[in-house]
Parts: sequence; C-alpha cells; structure tokens
Amino acid sequence: MWAAKAKTCCRQLRDRVLRLLADSFTPDQHWIQNHIANCPRCQRRLAHLGNVELAISLLKSQPHNLDLLMRANTQAIGVLKHCLRTTAEAERLRNIRPDLSIIERCSRYKHSFAKVAACIAIAVLMKSGTFSSARMFESKGQKAVEHYYASNAGEDIARDIFTTNA
Repeated sequence: MWAAKAKTCCRQLRDRVLRLLADSFTPDQHWIQNHIANCPRCQRRLAHLGNVELAISLLKSQPHNLDLLMRANTQAIGVLKHCLRTTAEAERLRNIRPDLSIIERCSRYKHSFAKVAACIAIAVLMKSGTFSSARMFESKGQKAVEHYYASNAGEDIARDIFTTNA
C-alpha cells in the first residue's frame, strides 16, 4: 500500500516539476539557443527528434495498405522472446487488421460513384429541359448577332455570314 502511494506521489511530483520547467524554460530563451548551437550532443538529439517527427508526419500523410497494422505487429513480435512469439495472443496480433468505417471501405469506389452521379445529373437536366433552354438561348443569341451585323454591315453580308450552305 505504501509503495503504491509513494509511486503516485513521485509521479505527481515529476509532473509538477516538468510543468514548472516547461513554463520557465522556453526554446526561445537566449541561453538555450546558445547551448544548442555549441553542443553537438544536443544537436544530434534534436536532429533525431526532427527525423522522428518527419517520419510520423509522412506516415500520416500517405495512404497505406490495410495490412500495415499486421506488418507492424509482425515486426514487433519478431523482437520478443521465442516463448512469447508462439502464444495465441501473438498469433492474433499477427493477423489483425484495422476496423474500417463504411466511408473508408467505399473509398476505392469514389470515382465510380462520381461517374454515376454525373450521369444522373445529366439525365435530370435533360428531363427538366435545361439543355433545350440552353439551345433556345443559343438561337436567340445567334439571331441577335445576326441582327447586329445586318444593321451595321448590311443585309447581304449578314446573310452570307449566317446562311449555311448544305
């Protein structure tokens, strides 16, 4: 009982000390920047920390196969003692796959869904008469341009431009 209570007190004390240090020492302080500039060991540690953060951000930003969890577990199990590698729990971890939401499961069909939606949209527009209205606007626009040429350039020139010879 006393040992558990002591561990809790130690953990709380460590948390408080870390919070105090975090509040009082920021990376912007001049002496910290000078130390890092002159200490090769700290430079290496910060570089390694940067590499780890970069690797994690790359992992998050790129899509992975569904077997990534299974492969990672297999690698982690490989470093365990032989007696632990052969347990039922280890076998279950080797074969585990992530549970995907319905959106993630259907994401490979997103292009097909988009094509079907485009076809449906075209069919609805055709049914509602939007395309026939566009043709009507086009013919009225052509008549307006034809009238403009007739009034400004002459009837014979407008007739030559807009009359189709089949």
